[in-house]
Amino acid sequence: MSTIEDPTDDHLEVTPPKTWATGLPAVTHAIQYSLGQTTVRRTALTLLNINQAKGFDCPGCAWPEPDPKHRHLQEYCENGAKHISDEATSRRVTADFFREHSISELDGKSDYWLNQQGRLTEPMVKRPGSDHYEPIGWDGALDLLAGELRALDSPDEALFYTSGRVSNEAAFLLQLFARAYGTNNLPDCSNMCHESSGSALNESLGIGKGSVSLEDIHHSDLVFVVGQNPGTNHPRMLSALEETKRNGGQVVAVNPLPEAGLMRFKHPQKARGIVGRGTPIADQFLQIRPGGDLALFQALNLLLLEAEDAAPGTVLDQEFIDTHSTGFAEFARHARKTDWDDVRKATGLTREEIEQVHERVLRSRSVIVCWAMGLTQHKHGVPTIREVVNFLMLQGNIGKPGAGVCPVRGHSNVQGDRTMGIWERMPQAFLDALEREFGFTPPTRHGWDTVDSIRAMRDGRARVFVGVAGNFVRAAPDSELTEAALRTCRLTAHISTKLNRSHTVCGETALILPTLGRSDRDVQGGVEQFVTVEDSMSQVHASRGRLEPASGALLSEVAIISRLAGRTLGDTPPVPWAAFEADYGTIRDRISRVVPGFHDYDARAAEPGGFLLPNPVNHGTFPTPSGKAVFTCNDFAMVQAPERHLVLQTLRSHDQWNTIPYAMNDRYRGIHEGRRVVLVNPVDLEALGLADRDHVDLVSVWHDGVERRARDFQVIPYPTTPGSAAAYYPETNVLVPLDSVADISNTPTSKGIVVRLEPSGTAARVPSPPPTGMR
Repeated sequence: MSTIEDPTDDHLEVTPPKTWATGLPAVTHAIQYSLGQTTVRRTALTLLNINQAKGFDCPGCAWPEPDPKHRHLQEYCENGAKHISDEATSRRVTADFFREHSISELDGKSDYWLNQQGRLTEPMVKRPGSDHYEPIGWDGALDLLAGELRALDSPDEALFYTSGRVSNEAAFLLQLFARAYGTNNLPDCSNMCHESSGSALNESLGIGKGSVSLEDIHHSDLVFVVGQNPGTNHPRMLSALEETKRNGGQVVAVNPLPEAGLMRFKHPQKARGIVGRGTPIADQFLQIRPGGDLALFQALNLLLLEAEDAAPGTVLDQEFIDTHSTGFAEFARHARKTDWDDVRKATGLTREEIEQVHERVLRSRSVIVCWAMGLTQHKHGVPTIREVVNFLMLQGNIGKPGAGVCPVRGHSNVQGDRTMGIWERMPQAFLDALEREFGFTPPTRHGWDTVDSIRAMRDGRARVFVGVAGNFVRAAPDSELTEAALRTCRLTAHISTKLNRSHTVCGETALILPTLGRSDRDVQGGVEQFVTVEDSMSQVHASRGRLEPASGALLSEVAIISRLAGRTLGDTPPVPWAAFEADYGTIRDRISRVVPGFHDYDARAAEPGGFLLPNPVNHGTFPTPSGKAVFTCNDFAMVQAPERHLVLQTLRSHDQWNTIPYAMNDRYRGIHEGRRVVLVNPVDLEALGLADRDHVDLVSVWHDGVERRARDFQVIPYPTTPGSAAAYYPETNVLVPLDSVADISNTPTSKGIVVRLEPSGTAARVPSPPPTGMR
């Protein structure tokens, strides 16, 4: 019987939010967590090998490492150390565990409790009508899954989902298998996170990824950090921003909540970060309303145009505009219609605050804008990012040192997955290259993304779900609908390292297929293999596991996908699946002939630090239909809530990675021993007649008439933007309607949900008017 207790919020404590991040406490917390999971020796092995040139890539965020010559021996952050210690845990989930615990019982456990049980050790199956998983051999498990796939009426009834943890090699094989099988149904975690970034950047610059390097960040005159919290989500970014400041650059932080890491950073690997006061990061903090970023950049663009009017030839980069862009005249006419009353309402900022930022821009020769889900997960996320690109192009801040676009990916290899073909809408050139290399014609009909996959399961159009890594149930929106949709499937299968909630939400038949982690040694035929990943700045490098696997029964993701593909497809088409499993170099050889920029892949990846993928934008080439960067016209939009309602954004706690909390604390925000809290500005609490620690239900307001309710949260007064609130996901994903998505990208709008707060246990439910939506 497990000795891990399922935590409650009975002992919730709240302290004032921190005004600085990291330092010695981060080191202490990381070591304490690791020693609570495993031995001193295993802790040392993980921490000495993580993010090293001959070690393994952190399975956490995608922030890049410095080149090997300048890499620190402890090239990791507190959250990375916790993440790898969580994977390296000595705790094990065996067949005995599943005999003790029914699926119904496990379904009632918290995300924290499920994760703390440890590493999965052998394949398990839930048979139709059963409430327990039972052991099954690898041959039986893969034959069962292959049989279900072969029995479908159409390949499009199958879904193949991935998260960013999978390697380039496994991702390439998965998309190859899916397309050889006959479908482009390849939903992934990007659909729920940075799809808006890809949509906007592809349209405006012709390439759906960032254009900057670490060196650019270090030497930029001005870095915007918009809609993201580096101190919690990718703490190593703070060390890069510290370099920006030490080199004379400035930082502007734009966020609805004050974040400790953007106030002051104490570098835990520098003496000044241990004994000194650390480094102030943000030179200016704009506490913006959720979704107000579009209006902010529209205002900044108007000010730049007006500054050029006042001093012709001194503000805009006319050479870039004339030579490398199209659409400027139409954009300029549209931008001059910006209304300052609209800007004030959408942003909550004063004109003076925005003009102060404008003055910083005018004094800067190079500007970078970094952003994350605070921009992407809004209905108008794509127009917002297009407006950011307009802002940078006006002064030629694209493709020159210290300048550019920087979407900050939140998971280790999520960008590599997309490069390898994990996308439901890969361009025809990629499909043609697959056909030339493997001798079959891939399907051209676009597949389903994450939101459309949930709709397909709900409507009975998809009957088999295969998840490779991740925790689909808890990452997806509209939790109750998503769970009900998965339960309609004939079979659900998850390739996983640890137990999570997705294993408790089963189809008629369900499989758990345990796999090696990033830190585990991977030996095939007596030869140690390595895999590769791509970081958020397009550097591709090797990752070599160094720990003994959690069980001798584990297979690598490459092996599982290869064996499943062979069983499902046989020799048609004639893909050498067994050879791929035996030698990952053969996979890289085939990738080198399919994916541009990967020539001599195997040899280049094995070099310390790997290699940088070419980015045409940095060479003045824009792969758009016109061959030029595109200025766009973006209509004003803002999130509007009815009276006595708030705009809710979901967020992570500090002790959390993606959907999994490692502890019940968020110490930078002052929340301890609890997660079911909602952070609300004191002014709003007073207006709503609520007090500190009142228990409320959060009820989202959406026009379909379906009540979505997150029950029994404690209200915490917090310095959020007036009119807004914040609460942790995945507990609040239940509030995000499946059909509330960003225009164009179809990304769930998790940062702009209109909610009302009802006292918990209220007998009479008063319906809300529908949100007035966007304008």
